[in-house]
Amino acid sequence: MGTKFRFLELANRLTGFSTPIFGVSWNPSTLDVQIATQLMTFLEDRRVLYVPYDREDIEFASRSILEIRERLSSDLEKLDRTSDLGQSIAAMRAACRKFLDKTQHIDIRDMKYSIRHPSRWDEPDIRDFFAALGGLRATFGIHIAQLAMKYGIDVEPQLVEIFPATSDDENEQR
Repeated sequence: MGTKFRFLELANRLTGFSTPIFGVSWNPSTLDVQIATQLMTFLEDRRVLYVPYDREDIEFASRSILEIRERLSSDLEKLDRTSDLGQSIAAMRAACRKFLDKTQHIDIRDMKYSIRHPSRWDEPDIRDFFAALGGLRATFGIHIAQLAMKYGIDVEPQLVEIFPATSDDENEQR
């Protein structure tokens, strides 16, 4: 893993978020900062959020997403659901549920090894898995970026990869 992206680097990189920035226009409660920071540490080690698709395993991915959902539920129990943090955690938990709902029909035994073979990626179950995982990562990317900004949290580079694209990202690709 590389060095964490520092909060100020993220603040300069991310634009277009209509969110208060930690320490500038808003000071969150100590409990919210603690939960957000601990949650970020937990999510940094969830490979399902950032491993390349061809290296993913549906059984491990599903198990990891179940663990993430349990953690989010536990954190949500400690918070005011109407708070910014509560709303972000609820949205990420809903994304976990949506992934599980969209992939519950997939026969894991059949998919176990086929997911690593691009020649089989046009199969409906594999497409469903990739689409559901992409949706989950997109939702998490938005909320993790917002949490980093709102709570002044440094973020590991692998999680920054799922953040929404910025105009700077587009310029770098040219």
